Amino acid sequence: MAEPLTIKLLVVGDGSVGKTCILLSYTTDKFPTDYVPTVFDNYQSKVQIDGHDVNLSLWDTAGQEGYNQVRQLSYDGTDVFLIVYSVTENTTFQNALEKWYPELNKDKFAQVPKLIVGNKIDMRDEGNSRHIKKSAAEQLVKNINAQLFEVSALTQEGLKPLFDTAIKIAYDKKQKEIMDSKKSQQPAQTNACCQLI
Repeated sequence: MAEPLTIKLLVVGDGSVGKTCILLSYTTDKFPTDYVPTVFDNYQSKVQIDGHDVNLSLWDTAGQEGYNQVRQLSYDGTDVFLIVYSVTENTTFQNALEKWYPELNKDKFAQVPKLIVGNKIDMRDEGNSRHIKKSAAEQLVKNINAQLFEVSALTQEGLKPLFDTAIKIAYDKKQKEIMDSKKSQQPAQTNACCQLI
C-alpha cells in the first residue's frame, strides 16, 4: 500500500485577522476562547480525498512585520496557501491583495495555488464603510485570478467548503506531479523496424 500523501497548507495574512482561529476551529470543531498571538505553529490532521488517506500539515504564521524572515522560511514545500483577511477591516483586504498575494506569487511559489479567505463574516455590517462587501471582494479577487472564500471561524460557516477545496486542489496538483514524474522516468518507446536480409 502506498504511503499517504502529505499536503502542506500554509496560512498568511495580517495580525488579528483570525488565521489561528480558522485552523483551530477547523481541526478541533470549536472556536478557541483564548487569544495568543502566533509566532509559528503547526497542526497535523488526517483526511480522506477520493478514498485515499492524506496527511494534512497545517502551518500557521505570524502576520506582524517583525516576523517576516521567520515566516518566509516556512513557505518552502507549501502545496496551497490561504491568504486571510478580516471582512471587518478594509486595510487587511488591501494587504491581502497588495502585500501577501504578490509576496507569494513570485519565484518558486508562483505556481502554488492560492485562495483568498475573508474571515469574520459573522461580524460584517454592510452599512460600515470599513467592512468589505462580498461583491467588491469578488470583483477584486477576480482581477488576480484567484478564488475567494468567506468564512467565520466563530460559527464555522464556510470552513468545510474552504478546506475541502484547498485540500482537493493541492491533492490533484500533487497527483499530477507524481504522474508526470513517472512518465518522465519511463524509457522512451521507439518504433524501430528491423529488416532481415
